Amino acid sequence: MWDLPEGLTSQFLCQLMERGPLRSLVFIQRAVPRGGTPAAPTRHAFAFSAQVNTAMHEAKLMEECDELMEIIRQRKQVIAVKIKETKVMKLRKLAQQVANCRQCLERSTVLINQAEHILKENDHARFLQTARNVAERVAMATASSQVLIPDINFNDAFENFALDFSREKKLLEGLDYLTAPNPPSVREELCTASHDTITVHWISEDEFSVSSYELQYTIFTGQANFISLYNSMDSWMIVPNIKQNHYTVHGLQSGTRYIFLVKAINQAGSRNSEPARLKTNSQPFKLDPKMAHKKLKISNDGLQMEKDESSLKKSHTPERFSGTGCYGAAGNVFIDSGCHYWEVVVGSSTWYAIGVAYKSAPKNEWIGKNSSSWVFSRCNNNFVVRHNNKEMLVEVHPQMKRLGVLLDYDNNALSFYDPANSLHLHTFEVSFILPVCPTFTIWNKSLMILSGLPAPDFIDYPEQQECNCRPQESPYVSGMKACH
Repeated sequence: MWDLPEGLTSQFLCQLMERGPLRSLVFIQRAVPRGGTPAAPTRHAFAFSAQVNTAMHEAKLMEECDELMEIIRQRKQVIAVKIKETKVMKLRKLAQQVANCRQCLERSTVLINQAEHILKENDHARFLQTARNVAERVAMATASSQVLIPDINFNDAFENFALDFSREKKLLEGLDYLTAPNPPSVREELCTASHDTITVHWISEDEFSVSSYELQYTIFTGQANFISLYNSMDSWMIVPNIKQNHYTVHGLQSGTRYIFLVKAINQAGSRNSEPARLKTNSQPFKLDPKMAHKKLKISNDGLQMEKDESSLKKSHTPERFSGTGCYGAAGNVFIDSGCHYWEVVVGSSTWYAIGVAYKSAPKNEWIGKNSSSWVFSRCNNNFVVRHNNKEMLVEVHPQMKRLGVLLDYDNNALSFYDPANSLHLHTFEVSFILPVCPTFTIWNKSLMILSGLPAPDFIDYPEQQECNCRPQESPYVSGMKACH
């Protein structure tokens, strides 16, 4: 057992809490056990803290209830004055009608007396003249007889005034202390993304108790350090005071995964949603006709290239691919950061090379034959990866119609996939030193580019992927990743 310091009251506890949590904690730490000496914070200190908090909330409850009672008292006075004013108006109206009735009765009495006097008249002519005057006055009295009917509804004296506090009573019956709102839930199926934006949608079970939302986000760098990242807010971006249940974040990195948290806030506190992992799409691009081989035909939308021996392109320029027997083109973007995914519809082409290259890569030879380019290539029935004129065979289904390319520039990796079968084909480990450009070469048929795509979900789980490559007998260049 232990005692509070001498003279400690609920009022003092409330004053203590107003000083702030730090001073309160110092005071709590000085709570003295009965018959003992000052001790370090223990369960006694926490019990004392509970007493301080309880006293503070009890005082707050009394304050709020007193304010409610004062509001009710003031409203009672206002409504009572309105009732009295209405009563005075009704009585004044009724008094006026009584006065009018009295006047009518007095006139009627005079008229009756006059009629009685006329009946005693013996002169025939005078009787007729006086009777005519009496008849006119009777007609006038009949016309004004409506004044004798009161317009006061005595059964409902306040016909335009009602006292109904049923709604307010229900509100008071539901009176309770305010709690922090329940955690909102991010609706990942409703969230959308572009290459540099993500629109986050969420729902809240008690939306009416939420005064605002706060959106927090940061780059997801791996599950291993997620807990430490979750506990540290240093690297998080914060968007405060959101009034709707959705928000679009701009200026994000292309092809990058982010963690989002939504905080629901009211006067009682706040609660966070579960973290949601959302990713931006890859950087969109098209084929650059200024760099395409003069024997290639580029579609108007810049997404398809086709071998065309009859092409009447302008003569060779330094930017153009100019190899003999191979026809190259490049994307209209140079990438120096982020994670980007695109696919190439190879269709029925049996001779092509797809990859990335530095701007300085030679344009007059096959891509992959130099140290500035990395490609996946098909040569009839052989599938290989090539860099610096070194090749490695890759086991691929011969009917593969689409090739996926994942460029993770920041993590120094270029990977190829069979997206239709969710297969990982090969990964180059490259320490990129310059921006790279998507590069495409065909020897027959055509290729179609699908850029700006989100990376498929199966790519997020590399431990489930299998590498389908096997080295040739020749030495293999160190810049390539060996088979697992």
